[in-house]
Amino acid sequence: MASIKVKFRPSTNENKEGTIYFQIIQNRVIRQLKTDYRLFMHEWNDAGNVIIVTDNGRQSYLQSIEKRVRWDIKRLQSIISQLENKRIKYTADDIISTFQRQADEQSLFNFMQGIIAQLQQMGKQRTSETYRCTLKSFMQFREDKDVLLEDIDSDLMLMYEAYLRGRGLTKNSTSFYMRILRAVYNRAVEKNLTINRNPFKYVYTGIDKTVKRAIPLKAIKQIKSLDLSLQPSLDFARDMFLFSFYTRGMSFIDMAYLKKKDLSNGMLSYRRRKTGQQLFIRWEKCMQEIVAKYDNPLSEYLLPIIKPMNGDERTQYQNAMYLINRKLKEIGMMAGVQLPLTMYVARHSWASVAKNKNVPISVISEGMGHDSEMTTQIYLASLDTAVVDKANSMILNSL
Repeated sequence: MASIKVKFRPSTNENKEGTIYFQIIQNRVIRQLKTDYRLFMHEWNDAGNVIIVTDNGRQSYLQSIEKRVRWDIKRLQSIISQLENKRIKYTADDIISTFQRQADEQSLFNFMQGIIAQLQQMGKQRTSETYRCTLKSFMQFREDKDVLLEDIDSDLMLMYEAYLRGRGLTKNSTSFYMRILRAVYNRAVEKNLTINRNPFKYVYTGIDKTVKRAIPLKAIKQIKSLDLSLQPSLDFARDMFLFSFYTRGMSFIDMAYLKKKDLSNGMLSYRRRKTGQQLFIRWEKCMQEIVAKYDNPLSEYLLPIIKPMNGDERTQYQNAMYLINRKLKEIGMMAGVQLPLTMYVARHSWASVAKNKNVPISVISEGMGHDSEMTTQIYLASLDTAVVDKANSMILNSL
């Protein structure tokens, strides 16, 4: 089996730093793997081939180099083990070339960054953002200490789950992060970068019933009847909420990117940015009233969420969503709505009202652009317990 040694090459100028390198020996053939880790002569123990960590203002730097060296050795050992397991002849050059080729793949942080970049290239901005959010959370948990893909196990995931719960995240939120990490891990397994150790076996990756996020039709009417003529920002937020409800619970991101050309012959057509599914909505008077109210002849967009010449579209959409949701909470209090009002409530509310009017699940699913009725069932599972409560009262009253 190949061997690895850590070596130090001092600078010819004693006032300058030298360089650490790895010596790879296989079948008596010696090769060198250069690094960018630089030290002064007095910071290296030549007898023990180790870094001398001195408390002279460079302690943190030297400790970080020490960790990176240990990390690289572990990666090299992993490559050697993989080559040995294949039972084929390999050279020291094979070890080095594999190390360099997989430099961005052997660690979770780097591998996940690569997936995020790929998602962005494919135009899947929203998905890339959820992956970036998950990576940021996991990096905070790890205190920015990367982890080899082969070191990801059930103990690590259980600790991460405990970390998330300790920060007050709900069961569904922790599951959200776990499912994304599982997707990343499964991709690494598919690429033969690691073997499947089932690290997510003991953590929760399901979808729990969510708290009620829908309001009844009566509350929608109360919101609609509010006089907000002297408060333009509240009026705009209310209009966006109602437009979502009018259009079968259209998600805010899809509203933001609607183009005027999407409306033709009394029919609004668009593709859901989340699933790519194309939906068609019959244009109604209430929808037209909102669009006409904010019409901008210079804009290609149907609604004034993204504005021409105002910079990055994605940033505009995110800022608008934040501001609208903040204003909606004020509107909710004005209308006496107990539930914190957000754009997402409009989507849930349309589904809830449709359910209460005995609209079949299949129709609700199609109307909302869900990819399966199972998704709609999950959506509706906790929206309105009034029917169940009424049934329970009938049973109790018969006692």
